This record gives sequence, structure tokens and C-alpha cells, in this order.
Amino acid sequence: MLHETSKIPQATTKRLPLYYRFLQNFANAGQIRISSQELSEAMKIDSATIRRDFSHLGALGKKGYGYDVKELLLFFRKTLDQDEATNVALIGVGGLGSAFLKYNFHRNHNTKIIVAFDSNSPVEGEKISEIDTYHPDKIEEKIKEYGVELVILTVPSRSAQEVTDRLAKTDIKGILNFTPVRISVPDHIRVQTIDLSVELQTLIYQIKQH
Repeated sequence: MLHETSKIPQATTKRLPLYYRFLQNFANAGQIRISSQELSEAMKIDSATIRRDFSHLGALGKKGYGYDVKELLLFFRKTLDQDEATNVALIGVGGLGSAFLKYNFHRNHNTKIIVAFDSNSPVEGEKISEIDTYHPDKIEEKIKEYGVELVILTVPSRSAQEVTDRLAKTDIKGILNFTPVRISVPDHIRVQTIDLSVELQTLIYQIKQH
């Protein structure tokens, strides 16, 4: 994960994976150097914001030259720990969970869902989209066995906190929460909540303001 994240604004940390993805695209296209303005036009982010984000990271370009694409790509790869594999578990193989299993971060070879849990799966396990999937009774045992660090939570709202309380007793470091419940976790676990209904309502509101 990111080093010294407390010194970097949250808005900046959320943009870092986007910078990495766009820089990969430029590198694949054979571009050697890039300016903040070029990044701005490609990403639809203000160039001043990009320069400010990079200054937080200490990633400095050369005045009049811009940024070396390969050097910047290596910098972001190291900053985001892209050389270190991250094992992910999915809990709740419903409609959204099934989509995650099929997608399984195919653009990022170091982030993979390696195990899943669903109440309809047998205790002894089964394969869903080529992923080992077990009954939730096996959560604690299998998370340890598979060395899981992050969990994607797509369970029904009524089960969210109960499952989270069980996860809190394991060694996981983070939860990506797709339930509308604001789950409570110990300090050593980070939570990112994505409430799709709220995101949709926000978008509808923004559209109607124009």
C-alpha cells in the first residue's frame, strides 16, 4: 500500500491508480515524455491539480520538458506497490458479486480474487467462475489459509455488520464495502464504502442542475 498516506490528501490518493493507468496507456503507445497539460486533456483533470498531486508525492518533472513517462510509471508502480501481489476475497456471490468474479481485475495482474464465500455454496467448496467458493462458515479458516488481505463485501445489508465483526478477528487490512450499511471496524482495518444508489442519485442531481 501507499507509504506515509497520512501526509497525502485523500482526494489525491484516489487519483493515483488513475494516473498509473493513463501512464501505462501512454507508455504502451510509445510516448517518451508527457506534460501535465497532456495528462490533463487525457484524464479530464485540471493540470494544476495534477501538478499539485505530483508535488505531494515528490514526483517532479523538469521545467520545459515535462515528465519522463517510463520514470513516472516506475515511480507510480513503486508507490502503489504494484510489484507486490494482493490477495482478495469476495463475500456474497449475488448479482454484483458474480460480476466481480467474472471480471476479477483482469487489467491488474497483481490484484486477484482468489477465494469467495456465499451462503448457497457448500462447506466443502465449489468453483464459481474458476474461483474456489465456500459457505460463510469457512470465512475465518479460509481467509487465513489463502492469505487474504482485502475483502470485497457484497452481502445483504442485514448481514453486513455480522460478517464484518467476524472479519475483524482475522488479519485482513481492508474492506471494500458495497452494502449501504456504514460498517464499524477496528482501527487496523480500512474501509472504503461505495453505495451505488447514492452515487446514482448524486449523478441524477448533477444532471438536473444543468
